[in-house]
Amino acid sequence: MKTTYHSADSRGFADHGWLQAKHSFSFANYYNPDRIHFGMLRVLNDDIIDPGKGFGMHPHNDMEIITIPLRGSLEHKDNMGNGSVITAGEVQVMSAGTGIMHSEFNPSPDKDINLFQIWIFPAEKGVNPRYDQKVFDQDSYKNTIVRLVDNDQDGDSLFIHQKAVISLSKPEADITLSYKNHYPGNGVYVLLIEGKLTLDQNTLGMRDALGVWDTDSFSFTAEEDSFVLFIEVPMN
Repeated sequence: MKTTYHSADSRGFADHGWLQAKHSFSFANYYNPDRIHFGMLRVLNDDIIDPGKGFGMHPHNDMEIITIPLRGSLEHKDNMGNGSVITAGEVQVMSAGTGIMHSEFNPSPDKDINLFQIWIFPAEKGVNPRYDQKVFDQDSYKNTIVRLVDNDQDGDSLFIHQKAVISLSKPEADITLSYKNHYPGNGVYVLLIEGKLTLDQNTLGMRDALGVWDTDSFSFTAEEDSFVLFIEVPMN
């Protein structure tokens, strides 16, 4: 098993006034030649958006874009006619494909929003753009690993055009869980949202991350009640 450790304070940071953004990988004005991507995972942004602020209509193409609110709400509109507000417990996916225009705003007059935005390279370019969202029971994350996003069109998870899986888990203190890859040869980018855990002799604190590859499975132990994000992706 191979690993790469990314501490929370090693991430790129951008202060746009209305937006506080932490970048796990090179993005916009943050460039780190050693942190361009992890396999097919291109972007993992940890954003805090002020009340009433957001991103105006802008384009994307040939990218699988996943948004996971941690607190607050986010209003989405796009040129396919979709318009909705997602909150913590919901997940949003967009397959940009041949091209999509969308906007994202915090509709609250007085509360900020904290969200993860994840970009994954698709397995195939030029697909038809699509949008989907789903509510997940956050209580179901307790002491297990729940798939949110997958390439499986017949499951309960949201579909994307890549053999990639995004999962969440909330292990309680002293609980040990095992992660088993869903697709052979994939790697897993593990980001600790909250808490403290150990994985392969690495101790992770809040927002620390560990990339894991060249293994089909690994175990981790929560040192205290924790909240964990797993992004499983092809490595090439």
